[in-house]
Amino acid sequence: MSDIVSVHGCRRTLSSRLFKLVDLFVTLALWSYFTVGFIFLFAPAYVLAAIVASDRARAFQWLNHYFYRGFIGLCRFVMPRQRWNIDPALAKVRSAVIVCNHVSYIDPLLLISLFARHTTIVKTSLFGIPIFGWMLSMSGYLPSRSQGALSGRLVERIERMPDFLAEGGNLFVFPEGTRSRDGRLLSFNAGAFKIARLCRAPLAVARIANSDRLFTPGRFLFNTCQPNTITVELLGLVTPAYDSAKFSTTGLIDQVRSLLETSLNTDQAGASSRPRAA
Repeated sequence: MSDIVSVHGCRRTLSSRLFKLVDLFVTLALWSYFTVGFIFLFAPAYVLAAIVASDRARAFQWLNHYFYRGFIGLCRFVMPRQRWNIDPALAKVRSAVIVCNHVSYIDPLLLISLFARHTTIVKTSLFGIPIFGWMLSMSGYLPSRSQGALSGRLVERIERMPDFLAEGGNLFVFPEGTRSRDGRLLSFNAGAFKIARLCRAPLAVARIANSDRLFTPGRFLFNTCQPNTITVELLGLVTPAYDSAKFSTTGLIDQVRSLLETSLNTDQAGASSRPRAA
């Protein structure tokens, strides 16, 4: 009996080591796309767009869209055990403020890959990173805080937001402001909802599930060998009565949060009711 246990233990150890090697190889391939692929395939196009494009922000958003679309396509190719369930209804949303939960660094990449005409709110500190910060600025993205040289830029971009949305663009926002480590919703920042009110824009409530199982916060390697289904779905469209005397930003936040929490609770209830393997 001890020999059998020893053999099974060796097999598990070998399998674990093999999975780690596969995770390392795939992770390096994906980061190579971000570095070498960007330098040789996309960087010249960004430079050209900065020089000749009449609407630089639109050109950069288009390039960002195809760069991250290529990344997601590479993920699909090199990680066959990862399934991607993308709601086609979400990809068709236009002229809206898209509000979504946040569980992994992959989440914004997924949304950028869905919308060629987009903008988003980015942590202010990222604008200070050489080259990357320049790309964020040229893409027309909004800093999360109004401070220093970025304060005027934030005001300017918010003032242009009604026209941007009217032309079919989407603003997507993660109102939690950071990734949830346990899947539960964190408190919401009101900024996205105030922008929606300013623009008289509808809100599309979206949810991303299981992207943290692929790229776990605090871990460098992608979890490429475990079976997983990443879901991006549209939970509902909210068209607030902004001109109503009963309208309140707090009420709108509560309504959106309720849609997300209902979806999360339904998933948790379904998971707990499924029988566990013996």
